[in-house]
Amino acid sequence: MTPAAPTDPVLTPAMYLILLALLEGDRHGYAIMQSVESLTAGSTRLGPGTLYGSIRKMIEAGLIEETGERPDPQLDDERRRYYRIAAAGRKAVTAETDRLDRLVAHARPYLRAV
Repeated sequence: MTPAAPTDPVLTPAMYLILLALLEGDRHGYAIMQSVESLTAGSTRLGPGTLYGSIRKMIEAGLIEETGERPDPQLDDERRRYYRIAAAGRKAVTAETDRLDRLVAHARPYLRAV
């Protein structure tokens, strides 16, 4: 197995799930939390500390960005911040998905024997 290059960001499980949620489109924090819960069939619930701590780190790493675009003010709370996946985030989530695919492919034959 090849280790990640030093410039590749290390994705925590929460960061990976946030990136997956943002692949669906721009989202505010609560919508990201709902999307992650839906993606994992309810098995993962991100708390506010995990969510916003991860978002902060991901912005610093250039994986996501805060967007200045807002929906109609009549349909939205002006306090909400919206986030979108950046090109580096797309690259990172693709690389992590490929890595996970390789791990699962390696594990499957052993699990069938059990």
